[in-house]
Amino acid sequence: MIYFLIFISKVVESALSTLRLILVANGKKILGMILQFFITLVWVITTSIVIIDIKNDYFKALAFILGASLGSLVGSYIEECIAMGNNMLTCIINPNIKSKIENKLIEKNYKIIETNDCGKIIVLTKRKKRNQVKKIIKNFDENSILIIEKELFD
Repeated sequence: MIYFLIFISKVVESALSTLRLILVANGKKILGMILQFFITLVWVITTSIVIIDIKNDYFKALAFILGASLGSLVGSYIEECIAMGNNMLTCIINPNIKSKIENKLIEKNYKIIETNDCGKIIVLTKRKKRNQVKKIIKNFDENSILIIEKELFD
C-alpha cells in the first residue's frame, strides 16, 4: 500500500509541476505560486516517506521514480486539454481560393490580422481553436503551408 501511495503522490506532484511551469510561462504567476505551495507540500511528505529506511526497501525509490515519470506525461496531457494561450497562424495558400478561405474564417469569427494578394493570411486564435482553423484551411487547400507560432496576448 505504501508503494501505491508514493507512486500516486509523485504522479500528482509531477503533473502539477508540469502545469505550474506552463502557467508561469503564460504569465499566470500567482496561480503558479499557489500550485508551487501544494507541489512542495506533496514533495516533502512523499520524500520523507521514501527516505525512511530506503536502504532496506528499494521499491520505495522505484515507486518514486515511476510516479515522477508518469506524472510528467500526465501533466503534459492535462496541459494539452487546457490548451492555454493563443496562436498566430501564418497560412500560405493558393491565391485563387484565398477569398473563399478568408470568408469562411470570418464567418466562423476568426480574427484575420493580415492578408495579401500572394496567398498569405495571418490568423490569431485561441490555442484550443487552432485545429479548427487548420481544418478549415486544409479543407479548401490541402497543399497549404501553415506556420504556427505562440502569441502572447490576452
